[in-house]
Amino acid sequence: MKFFKKIFQSESENNNYYAAFWAWFQSKEKEFHKVVKERNNVELGLFNKLSSQLDQLHEGFYFLAGMADESTAELVFTTEGNIKNIVFVEALVAAAPFIKGWRFTALKPPSNSPNISIKMSGYEFNKETISFYYHEHEAQPDAIDITFVHQDYKPDNEKIISSGTFIFLDNFLGELNFATLIDNIDLVGPNQADQKLIPIEKLNAFLTWRQKEFIEKYNGTRHNTDDDEYAMLEGVLENDNRIIVTINRELLRWDSKASHPWILRVEIPYNGEDNNGMPNQEMYDFLNDLEDELTQELPSREGYLNVGRQTGDHKRTLFLACKEFRNPSLVCFALQQKYHSKITIDYTIYKDKYWLSFNRFVKH
Repeated sequence: MKFFKKIFQSESENNNYYAAFWAWFQSKEKEFHKVVKERNNVELGLFNKLSSQLDQLHEGFYFLAGMADESTAELVFTTEGNIKNIVFVEALVAAAPFIKGWRFTALKPPSNSPNISIKMSGYEFNKETISFYYHEHEAQPDAIDITFVHQDYKPDNEKIISSGTFIFLDNFLGELNFATLIDNIDLVGPNQADQKLIPIEKLNAFLTWRQKEFIEKYNGTRHNTDDDEYAMLEGVLENDNRIIVTINRELLRWDSKASHPWILRVEIPYNGEDNNGMPNQEMYDFLNDLEDELTQELPSREGYLNVGRQTGDHKRTLFLACKEFRNPSLVCFALQQKYHSKITIDYTIYKDKYWLSFNRFVKH
């Protein structure tokens, strides 16, 4: 895809998608450095200006600012856990020039100290107040299902304890690990815990061990969908709009689903008012060509499996199961930019090791 290569080619600054942002930042860096160091009017002097520029680059970029040492200001760019934006924050920081007195970091890094502590609304979140235990599931052996226990958790303070615990974990594990390594999280109080509690300091080692085990188990696992057979399901909604689903049932019976744990869902709305919610022939052909373009950029031989599609009620939805999440996001963003004048393309990437979100397409 030429457009994709043009945006993210890094050999030449002229082709660097982020060059204009960093040129602007360099023109303001002394002013910003002073604001961060003196902590004087940070919102007006830095946050509002920087947020405005980042919004022009990509929706969903956030940042933290502070002094790394006496002379070095640090900007940490974050996605606040949004998986599909991680690759863009990483690219933004990778494109950053060297600026004396500045450090740029992609995603909140893991804490280097086991003594990290956060205070919120009168509660403390640290190794003294938080512990955990994990669950094993025979039907889903690769699932990382963790229950965290906060000593002050009660139903009436659930919101603040949940928020504080997640902020603690985001900083303790690092943003990338917290967003990608845990499949399911529960939070309870000590009286609700039904297993022996494990000190929170052992969480990193536990996740590292499980991830290493997972990679070794599924390394090299591939499934070529080119010759798979697809089933067609058809229905009518309460508003009389038709729905047609084309689904790879052979793939849904595959016993190595966990090897492709990232689900890409691409949604393309269209106007089907005169056709019971279905696209007209011109739009139908365009949607099929767009799907072909997507699957050419994300082929099954490289770890991106075309699970199926759903058409109807004024929307085409595509489903792919992926071994990783970065390249799908880049490809979808490039398609958004390429066809923005013709159609809206939205996409979501989420983790679903056992493809439970596809159960509605399976006859039980």
